[in-house]
This record gives sequence, C-alpha cells and structure tokens, in this order.
Amino acid sequence: MMTHRDALEVLVAVRTEQVVITTMGSVAIWPQLSDSPLDFHYLPSSMGQGVPLGLGLCFSQPGRGVIVLTGDGGLLMNLGCLVTAAQFTVPLYTVLIDNGLYEVTGGQAVANATRTDFAAIARGAGIPRVYECDSRAAWEAVAVEALTGSGPVFVSLKVQGELGKPTPSAPRPMAEQITRLREALG
Repeated sequence: MMTHRDALEVLVAVRTEQVVITTMGSVAIWPQLSDSPLDFHYLPSSMGQGVPLGLGLCFSQPGRGVIVLTGDGGLLMNLGCLVTAAQFTVPLYTVLIDNGLYEVTGGQAVANATRTDFAAIARGAGIPRVYECDSRAAWEAVAVEALTGSGPVFVSLKVQGELGKPTPSAPRPMAEQITRLREALG
C-alpha cells in the first residue's frame, strides 16, 4: 500500500502553478517536498474546512487551480463541502488522504473507516471526475489527468495509517503564510 509520503511525492512531481492547501497530516510532509509561496498549510481548530477554503480561492483566482489535501476524518466533518463544490465549474482538485485514522490527534480509528466509500460519496454529491488509487503506481498513472482540466475533481488515495504521529505545525506563522500567498497570487 502507498504511504502518505508516496502520495505527496507523486503530487509534487506533477503540480504546476496551482495553489496547494495542506491540512492535518499533510502539513508535516509537504514542506519537506515543496516550499512554494503557493503552498498554504491550514491547521484550523475546526477540521474539514480545507475544501471550502480551496473553493473560495477558486472564486477569487479564476483559472488558477487549487489542490486541497484533506484527510478522511476531516472530510467526514464536512461532507457537505462536496455538494457545494459540485455546483460550480472551477479548477478545484480535492485529494483525499484516506488512512482510516485520525492520525495526528492520537490515531483513533475513523468511524466506519473500512466501509466508507468516499469516491461513491463524491460521485453522489455530483463531482464530475472521480479517481481512486490504492497504490503509488495507480496514482502515478492518473495524477496528471486528475490534476488538470475542468473541475471540481475528487481523488481518493488509500494510504497506510501510522500511529504515534505528533500533531504537525505549519512551517510559518499564519500571518506570514497569508502574506506570502497574497503576494504570489498578485
């Protein structure tokens, strides 16, 4: 099975000038792979808000793609964001890192993790393009196609869960990240 790092290594190899919003566990790995001013590490006190933030950026930056890395636990806390995003033709690419755990809050199992079909939920919400990958090779085979073109797009990546991971911190304070992103977006 693919690791979380494997999934992000594929993403960094195919990413273009899109904004990348990382949440929770991805915040610990992405800064090791990318230090673009278009990277935004979002660690709110309320999980599940990465996709709405990405949708808002799509509206404010027409034509610029936004990739949101979210976890299965966070997405469960705001499934309605998929229905909202599906209403609009915007370059929003939601990449689900599905490890079956609330990994950075103690490793608790996500409720019904083995039976929840996030790809089916995204299709049911009306997301027009949905991809499912459970290996690095499968993700590499579709990554360019999945992260280009019209959206919204939903990508479900099954990755190995890891217990004992600490809650990450963003590599820069929020105010600095906001300033950096604003300057990069012009």
